[in-house]
Amino acid sequence: MMRLRLAILPILLSVSLVVAAAFSSRWQQVPENDHSRPNPLAGTPQTVAAGALVYRDHCLQCHRTNAEGDGHKRPSLRSDGIRSASDGDIEWFLRQGDLGHGMPSWSSLSEAQRWQVISWLRSIQ
Repeated sequence: MMRLRLAILPILLSVSLVVAAAFSSRWQQVPENDHSRPNPLAGTPQTVAAGALVYRDHCLQCHRTNAEGDGHKRPSLRSDGIRSASDGDIEWFLRQGDLGHGMPSWSSLSEAQRWQVISWLRSIQ
């Protein structure tokens, strides 16, 4: 049993590194003007509450109630990669999506809704 655990440990570490690298490479693609954009709706309880509703209606299906994803194709939104990204990075990513990894573009949401869900994400970090 101990050998099995020791064999699995490097695999889990490798997967974690790949996921972290994927997120950091996505953030490197964000144009500087988007990266430096602050969330104009940050800091109000109403924005967080509205963001929770947007999350429930559009994100919960993939990222789950607790925003921890499924550990596979649907990543956790409580990760260091998300915490270290700027609000502008996340808003850009929501607009762009990443269909190759199963993330749709949420450009159909209003800009306010995207900022609201970012406010909610920040509130659960």
